[in-house]
Amino acid sequence: MSAFLISLAVIFVAELGDKSQLMAMTFATRFRVLPVLAGITAATAIVHLASVAVGAALGAALPTGPITIAAGLAFLGFAAWTLRGDELDDTERAKARRATGSAILAVGAAFFLAELGDKTMLATVTLAADHGGLVALTGVWAGSTLGMVAADALAIGVGHLLGRNLPERIIKYGAAAGFAAFGALLLVEGLTA
Repeated sequence: MSAFLISLAVIFVAELGDKSQLMAMTFATRFRVLPVLAGITAATAIVHLASVAVGAALGAALPTGPITIAAGLAFLGFAAWTLRGDELDDTERAKARRATGSAILAVGAAFFLAELGDKTMLATVTLAADHGGLVALTGVWAGSTLGMVAADALAIGVGHLLGRNLPERIIKYGAAAGFAAFGALLLVEGLTA
């Protein structure tokens, strides 16, 4: 249960201000909310399942202390990445607007490609490497998937309520602070183990 809750919180925070949130808002202006969420959920579940598998393999091959230190450093890096910011470029925005056919397939394909190598995927790999055992890894997968879908659903809802006037600066600094806090905790744990 702790792997689920940690993954849910970390990935939710990681997704705040991410370009996939902007994609979710853009798709929501073209398609109904439920097909958009279904596409996001399917793509996220697949990408995060692969991320958990990679993380589990790394966790089994390496000792716990160095993995925890590497995870802490990775989360500090994610904090810096978050401060740098993510923007949806004109090409990505245009693709989201022009998407035709099944909304679920269009959104799912776009999210699958956008998440490959993204900080939420890398954070999921890091969390899986730090948690061993099938139950914990299942918790990481479920928590990371639900965390991302919840953050994107929030973006869609807030986008509809506030238009495009999201407080990006506050979201960016809050997410970076969350990553930095998780990174510092992991470093302390790794160095004292």
